[in-house]
Amino acid sequence: MNVEPEAKPIKCLVWDLDDTVWHGILLEGSVELRPDAAEVIRTLDGRGILHAIASRNDHHMAMAQLATFGLADFFLCPQINWQAKSLSVKQISEALNLGMDSFAFIDDQPFERAEVQHAHPEVFCIDANHDLLSLLDLPRMTPRFISQEQSRRRHMYQQDLKRRGAEESFVGPAEDFLASLGMNLKIGPAEGGDLARLEELTVRTSQLNSTGYTYSLDELDELRRSPDHLLLVAELDDKFGWYGKIGLALVEALTDRWILKLLIVSCRVMSRGVGTVFLRDIMRRAQDAGVRLQAEFQKTDRNRIMMVTYRFAGFREVTRRDELVVLEHELETIPEAPSYMTVLDTDLGHPKAAVFRRDKS
Repeated sequence: MNVEPEAKPIKCLVWDLDDTVWHGILLEGSVELRPDAAEVIRTLDGRGILHAIASRNDHHMAMAQLATFGLADFFLCPQINWQAKSLSVKQISEALNLGMDSFAFIDDQPFERAEVQHAHPEVFCIDANHDLLSLLDLPRMTPRFISQEQSRRRHMYQQDLKRRGAEESFVGPAEDFLASLGMNLKIGPAEGGDLARLEELTVRTSQLNSTGYTYSLDELDELRRSPDHLLLVAELDDKFGWYGKIGLALVEALTDRWILKLLIVSCRVMSRGVGTVFLRDIMRRAQDAGVRLQAEFQKTDRNRIMMVTYRFAGFREVTRRDELVVLEHELETIPEAPSYMTVLDTDLGHPKAAVFRRDKS
């Protein structure tokens, strides 16, 4: 089970059940839980790696058996049916909105692994007959840091699935549904305890990422302390629960202008309008400080929507060098925050925030 160094971290591990999670065939009689499987499931869950199921089985019986073992709640979007497992993996990927290159699939049958591998070459396939505990040592399943968001990732995805169900059943305009959520967006300077999550955002977020720049925890800490930079963090909650810290902004504060070097918003909140509201807050802060506001945009293969966000907010291009575009906003008119979202500044009294006001010395 060797993993190439450049392979992406695993975000979801999809399990077969018979002779994988448990010993034996459920439809043929009693089964016995594999202790190593249970330990892997619980340990990886604590690391923020999600679990799902692709099993040919009776759905009701299998979920009842998992409940007996105390494991049913660990699995998202269980696909327990008689279809091809490659199709089940695809459906899980779509439901969780995760790329195939972040999936692993574990099964005791060579045919099933080959079928999934043929349909989805990016998926990391694992032989369940090997020592499962060795999975815990794989670099792709061992994050450097475990943030609060990582340790709660399964719960946040479960909340997201409830939100999605509520949205699908809601009758009325989209803005009315957003208003029904009771969203609160908190924005303020990053603290030391935020850095692990912010590093994760720079590495994992690709669509709502203005430049594709990545920063290590140490680099972020240096920027957080720098008198010439403002590192902002945004977190969101609603009536279903806490989304976590879902955005960061890095501003270089020059004497006459601010340069927004990096704006990232988690793809999980793409449909909530958070990117535009976060950007509006930065515009207001720059206006408060009496400086011009510029923003860098570096095109990648997935972040076109960020340019749309800047344009929609009123930024215009001022210079271009290869793929790096510098945009600027006049700050004469800053749009109001949408009525369906409450925006809270968490930096009142924060010493770093005071540095970037109009009356700074």
